[in-house]
Amino acid sequence: MRLKRARGTAVAAALGVLAVLGLQSAAGGAAAAEPRSAGVTADGTGTYAAGGEMDGPVRSEVHKLALTAEGHGEAVLSRRATEPFDMLGVSWPDADAEIKGTIEARTRSAETGAWSDWVTLEPYVPGLDGDRPAERGSTEPVWVGRSNGAEVRVSDGAASGVLPAGLRLDMVDPDADGGKSTAATAGDARTAAFSTTASGAATTSTATDAAVDPGPPSTVPQPPVVSRAEWGADESLNDEGPIYLEKGVIKAVFVHHTTNAAYDCADSAAVVRALHVYHVKTNGWRDLGYNFLVDKCGKIFEGRQGGIDQPVMGAHTYGFNSESTSVAIIGDYTSTAASSAALESTARMAAYKLGQYGGNPAGTTTLVAGATQKNYAGKEFVAGQSYTFNQISGHRDGFNTECPGTKLYPQLPAIRTLAAGPVQGFKVSSVGGGAFAVDSGYETPGPVSVKWATTTPSSLISKFELLADGQVVTTVAGNARTASTTLSVPGAHKLTVKAYHQSGKTTTTAAENVSVPAPKKFVPVTPQRLMDTRSGLGVPKALVGPAGVVTLQVTGANGVPATGVGAVVLNVTATHVSATSYVSVYPDGTTRTSASNLNVVKGQTVPNLVVVPVVNGKVSFYNNAGSLDLIADITGYFTSDGQGSSHVNLGPKRVMDTRQGLGVPKAQVGPAGVVTLQVAGVNDVPAEGVTAVVLNVTATRVSATSYVSVYPDGTTRTSASNLNVVEGQTVPNLVVVPVVNGKVSFYNNAGSLDLIADITGYFTSGDEGASHINLGPKRVMDTREGLGVPAAQVGPAGVVTLQVAGVNGVPASGVTAVVLNVTATHVSATSYVSVYPDGTTRTSASNLNVVKGQTVPNLVVVPVVNGKVSFYNNAGSLDLIADITGYFRK
Repeated sequence: MRLKRARGTAVAAALGVLAVLGLQSAAGGAAAAEPRSAGVTADGTGTYAAGGEMDGPVRSEVHKLALTAEGHGEAVLSRRATEPFDMLGVSWPDADAEIKGTIEARTRSAETGAWSDWVTLEPYVPGLDGDRPAERGSTEPVWVGRSNGAEVRVSDGAASGVLPAGLRLDMVDPDADGGKSTAATAGDARTAAFSTTASGAATTSTATDAAVDPGPPSTVPQPPVVSRAEWGADESLNDEGPIYLEKGVIKAVFVHHTTNAAYDCADSAAVVRALHVYHVKTNGWRDLGYNFLVDKCGKIFEGRQGGIDQPVMGAHTYGFNSESTSVAIIGDYTSTAASSAALESTARMAAYKLGQYGGNPAGTTTLVAGATQKNYAGKEFVAGQSYTFNQISGHRDGFNTECPGTKLYPQLPAIRTLAAGPVQGFKVSSVGGGAFAVDSGYETPGPVSVKWATTTPSSLISKFELLADGQVVTTVAGNARTASTTLSVPGAHKLTVKAYHQSGKTTTTAAENVSVPAPKKFVPVTPQRLMDTRSGLGVPKALVGPAGVVTLQVTGANGVPATGVGAVVLNVTATHVSATSYVSVYPDGTTRTSASNLNVVKGQTVPNLVVVPVVNGKVSFYNNAGSLDLIADITGYFTSDGQGSSHVNLGPKRVMDTRQGLGVPKAQVGPAGVVTLQVAGVNDVPAEGVTAVVLNVTATRVSATSYVSVYPDGTTRTSASNLNVVEGQTVPNLVVVPVVNGKVSFYNNAGSLDLIADITGYFTSGDEGASHINLGPKRVMDTREGLGVPAAQVGPAGVVTLQVAGVNGVPASGVTAVVLNVTATHVSATSYVSVYPDGTTRTSASNLNVVKGQTVPNLVVVPVVNGKVSFYNNAGSLDLIADITGYFRK
């Protein structure tokens, strides 16, 4: 902290006289053991030990070299080698003698041998620590780092050309014994009654030894403080003991800088020790002047002795020490702003000290001037009069000094805000954990997590609360930035996050609208075509180009209600494909995720079943590259209006195979051929109440380009199709097909082929089944990246197992099945993939059939037994990807 004389020259930092009016009453004798922190490391945590080896005093030395008078108002110390040192200043015996010219020094680096540039040293003003008989005139100390050489030049600017007698260079070595002192102990630890006159003259008297009572509790936590023992204070230097504020009340905190030059945070304790030694041995003061010091990394150091929790009288702000304390940020902030870490720690220390006495870091107070003077802005103070100050003020507010620097002073409002609260820059940054974005906010099946951001450091925050509809559902610590909960009641909810600043002030974010859909049951409909870009059905007649999107209205038409629909079941087919691409089907009004439903290459025709949530009555279709036509056939929908069927797991189990005569005659299905499979009353499917079955249907041994339609027996087949095949292909696809008379029919359009069907479940009009919950679409597994399972291809007869319950928004219990879109890619050989409940024996049922080089998707409704799902690859190696679109829950 720097003083500025009337002529405008910046001079030394003023550790103001202990100026008060009237008698100072001692707060007790020897200081009791102050609240000890564990100390802090460079990152603000852990133990801090003096010298890096132990707690306790470190012997420091002041090396002294006399300057040579050159006459004509000049004195020098010629360039020379010296004992090692880290801090220097120039001093002279007569404290009242004034040097009006310049005092400059330069040093030689002990590491490199290079000489520094000349550094200007600014004189202190006399009487800064009261009327001290042994006080010397001196300059401010400057930290220069480890040095072993010095040169000084002094030139008096007065006409007389007379310099003070006895000029010398004081060089402080804060680690004279390498930090290994063990014998040095504290002095007599005496306290003194202290009185001053209005002019600032001070007298002392020794008080009776007595324990100091603990200081008052604060409204905020005490931050970690590196104690004097931890930074290695040599208490044998302090034989007068501390003194305390007359009324025992701290009303203001003055912020300073020390004007030390560049330093490393690893050297911070040494800087504090050097200041301590210089203030006592060179200046002749009773102790280090500042109450607390903060380095640029945010470590806080106990300064003047007497107790961290005590109202210790410091020597820092001339005329206003009797009702205040001080925090000095180590460094020179004339041209550089203080670090965020330093501001944070200064705010924490100020808040703690003011909180002991009911202070408000953002408020004001009145202080009685102990001396007549002006401050840096020219405001006049008269001794004995009261003046208004911010409770966190800068040194220059009370004295004519540039301190705490032209860059740090404008940061004081930020320190006040940090200390006083509330939490700043506080807002929700994302909502997830099972919730996905919709136009009106978010939708979740229950689980939801909220992330937030704040510009206020965690150390100043007590806690956060996550509130649902105004009620606290989760409480997390002040260093947390996310919280989760499960919303169990269907309907609309409002989520907010409440931040508690350590001051007690609170801030609440804007509400996020999150809805929980009611569980939905399935209503099958006769398969019918809803969309065809080739003919303009449902959407404009046009190919879907690269990054193109078409949007289809699905509710309010074709037997689908206008309201209450949570998801639709569509068989989507891509054809006339011009380039390798993928298609994503997602709820309109939401942000499309990385999930995909169809993967295609040029010339392919690829179908896939899709269970897609419905948010605003529409469904969107995105094509990544090239151009293609899209076709969509509906087979049912999920609704929450009370009607519909629930899902019952079954299998997977093979129920039909024309190659073996399983379920139907042993024969290929020829052109325009139909085979009919009995599904009700066999294979553990009830004879009554079955409204639809879930089948994985595979066409193989295909002799010609064709398509296959699966439809309710006893109804008229529509134009809807389920599989599209070409000669030689083996193509699977999931089918959810209504059941009318207990049977399901399979139609082949051209050529001949074999058909295989594996059942995975059915829907029933009874209450024994599970209801559907929308989720996603969201990617939950990718062997290419290690998402959900290890990052490795699945080899021949290889199995990977995916945790599905309790993650990605799926509840940990009560889940009977999950709906996954599974894709195989990077296929090295002809193979098939089976997806089955982990914890069960895999059957012969398969879900995907692949050949080398293919990328094949298929929808899977797979039962959940132990919370996991397994994926088996028969031959070769391949990568597997899984996107979840929902689950069934009882």
